Amino acid sequence: MADNYSGIEPSPALEIDEIEKRRDEFRSIGVDAIEHGRVGAVLLAGGMGTRLGFEAPKGTYDIGLNRHLSIFECLMNNLKKVTDEVGRTVPLYIMTSDKNDEATRAFFAEHSYFGYPESDIRFFLQDMAEAVDFDGNVLYEAPGKPATSPNGNGGWYHSMKSAGLDSDLKIRGVQWLNVFAVDNVLQQIADPVFVGATIATGSACGSKVVAKTSPGERVGLLCMRDGHPDIVEYYEIDEKTAAERDESGKLKYRYGVILNYLFNVDMLEDIVSEKLPVHKVEKKIPYINEKGELIKPTEPNGYKFELLILDMIKLMDSTLAFEVVREKEFAPVKNLHGVDSVDSARELLIKNGVEL
Repeated sequence: MADNYSGIEPSPALEIDEIEKRRDEFRSIGVDAIEHGRVGAVLLAGGMGTRLGFEAPKGTYDIGLNRHLSIFECLMNNLKKVTDEVGRTVPLYIMTSDKNDEATRAFFAEHSYFGYPESDIRFFLQDMAEAVDFDGNVLYEAPGKPATSPNGNGGWYHSMKSAGLDSDLKIRGVQWLNVFAVDNVLQQIADPVFVGATIATGSACGSKVVAKTSPGERVGLLCMRDGHPDIVEYYEIDEKTAAERDESGKLKYRYGVILNYLFNVDMLEDIVSEKLPVHKVEKKIPYINEKGELIKPTEPNGYKFELLILDMIKLMDSTLAFEVVREKEFAPVKNLHGVDSVDSARELLIKNGVEL
């Protein structure tokens, strides 16, 4: 393993078999938290469907075959399944970006908020960061307008506070926030068993994980370092380490995160005051040249700056690794075809009884 990840150990996890044995116990605790208004949810939906050949908010992409079914509708159906069973809605906070905010709000309104109470949905804008070229000069996308991009999935709580929604959390008495990404159509939201297990184990944070299918699978790994949770990206582990097996024959480093976290709000207040590291990422950034011409580079020409949610996990005292059944909860839509694609997500939706 890379030197900067010395001291990393496999993370213990609440595995599927143990969860099943204690399901009723965990569910009871989670249902109680939802019934008493202590649980909220945050949908990270600032992206566009560019990689799908779709120039609109990714959540509006129609994944249906014989009927219209957007990614947003899939997610709202998953949430309503829980809230209908419990008999209590949870507040849903939807993070958009300046590039898709208006279209996202309009889409929800046009679809009557998918049958969810409008009063329980709040939209907020993700903070933006200026992009620079490789020499550190600010790039401009129009005269007098710097090229900007969303500041990464780790900026979500700061963005909520910027929008004044921390006050809404306090008024509602929300103590736990389930944060999830827009592109996993099987994402289970406000899952009472997950909520209950995180509370029952006294964890400051919960993270849903899946067992890797192969050593080289491209998922971040939930690990431990010096007694604290850590997430290691797949490309930061050498092939030999990634392929190590434990005494049972399973991958030693096997728990991949799926960007479904449960955060304690009090802990969020503590870590938001911390200085999260800013990651500099090489990107292809459209810009105007000195003649005012719009240039769309074919190779990376500058840096975008991002905060990552994995760094928030590292600041937590403890994180529960909560294993889920991959085929029931992990259907990411990253590409149009192939691995983690529209095609594979449709197959999994059908397997789970969703009419397309």
